[in-house]
Amino acid sequence: MPKAPASRQCRLRCLVNGELRSDIDILDRGLAYGDGLFETIAVRCGRPCCWLDHLDRLALGAARLRLPLPSPARLQAEARQLLEGIEVGSLKIMLTRGPSARGYRPPPQPQPTRILLVDGPPEDQGRGRDWADIAADRRAEQGVCVRLCDTRLGINPQLAGLKHLNRLEQVLARSEWSEPAIAEGLMLDAEGTLVCGTMSNLFLITAEGLQTPMIDRCGVAGTARSMTLRLAREAGLRVQERRLTLDDLVKAQGAFLTNALIGVWPIRSFAGRDFELSLLPWPLIERARTRLLQPESLW
Repeated sequence: MPKAPASRQCRLRCLVNGELRSDIDILDRGLAYGDGLFETIAVRCGRPCCWLDHLDRLALGAARLRLPLPSPARLQAEARQLLEGIEVGSLKIMLTRGPSARGYRPPPQPQPTRILLVDGPPEDQGRGRDWADIAADRRAEQGVCVRLCDTRLGINPQLAGLKHLNRLEQVLARSEWSEPAIAEGLMLDAEGTLVCGTMSNLFLITAEGLQTPMIDRCGVAGTARSMTLRLAREAGLRVQERRLTLDDLVKAQGAFLTNALIGVWPIRSFAGRDFELSLLPWPLIERARTRLLQPESLW
């Protein structure tokens, strides 16, 4: 396995179809066509967070793409192997349709490629520190500045919600800025509807309650988004999934972003508008943040 760059010095481990290596077949359809799925999972105390939620989404995506799915037991065993000695980091699961002859037509009997990748912190970080301290991020308390991306999401209900391997729209959107002060970019679809961030889902706080864009035509149905929706409904909050516009965001009382690795980021400013963070539903945010970055107890 190639050594990580000296400037990074991180603990990076990879299993490909259960073998400790980092190479794949050059004819793999994940490389050639983005024909596959992935999950990115936070790791705390050597265990994944929201493990079952990620496996459920992987299974739903595999069913829609007609990809053979490895057993949960196999994925868990391989994840355990990679996570040994890693207290804090991220676990990425990639599943492709495997190698095939040239052409878009899927092979009648695919041999899927299964990749598990663990990325730990640099060797000089994390020693003797509690995982909650490491996970703490001033952006979670102080909020973040976001911008609007020019790149738009294509409308394709057949792929909407899936965490598929083709992320070119997000790649182009994320390349639009380099200012450290901007933490995330928001994306519209081809019709100008507000959908999500490049790596996150969006929630608005309005007089009508908690609102989030529908993910039925494009975008990713994040596990953090699903968790937040469940917690909000359990708390008795009024929740709406609907078409949202930039005007809805500008007029909102507040807004926040969710993602499986970052947890929850309140939005402090957007397009010259400063949001009052005190108007956010902090009990919900704190509960969601805790649940999202809590190690799996049954692991």
